[in-house]
Amino acid sequence: MNKIICLVGMSGSGKSVVADELVRNGFEFARFGQITLDIVKERGLEPSEENERPIREEMRKEHGMGAYATLNIPKFDKLLEKANLVADGLYSWTEYKILKDYYKDRLTVVAVLTPPETRYARLAGRTEVDEKMRNRPATRQQAIARDYAEIENIEKGGPIAMADYYILNVTTEEDVIKEARKLLE
Repeated sequence: MNKIICLVGMSGSGKSVVADELVRNGFEFARFGQITLDIVKERGLEPSEENERPIREEMRKEHGMGAYATLNIPKFDKLLEKANLVADGLYSWTEYKILKDYYKDRLTVVAVLTPPETRYARLAGRTEVDEKMRNRPATRQQAIARDYAEIENIEKGGPIAMADYYILNVTTEEDVIKEARKLLE
């Protein structure tokens, strides 16, 4: 049975770097927040924190705090038929509990940790949105507002606290990739 690694961490912590290394090592990839970006596109909005936050909160009001787990499980199951899966962006405590109950010991949660000021500098240093909208710029003020909203409104701290493994991302991208490779071992 193939396994699923869910990545948790605050915006700008380096989750995408870890995910990309796992994909290079044969993992399938899914992004929890793709649901939000698809709705942004459907509504003809520009991808931005100001447009995405209300959609994330709307999804959770409509489907409960476990919305992104519940709505993504069919996609995850299909990808797990092919290979191991890395799922980027597990957020809420309820999502964590749903996935833990559903996948049991097939689920591993990895937290990527980076101090706030380092993350804010990284986010502010991004100059453009990549084609998959995974790495987007944010001002320091936008990043702080997002941190507060994610912690206060969507229970983001719980999955980080309960992660099975931690990657501390305070140096270089190469060091984070080395840590991801250690995880694979």
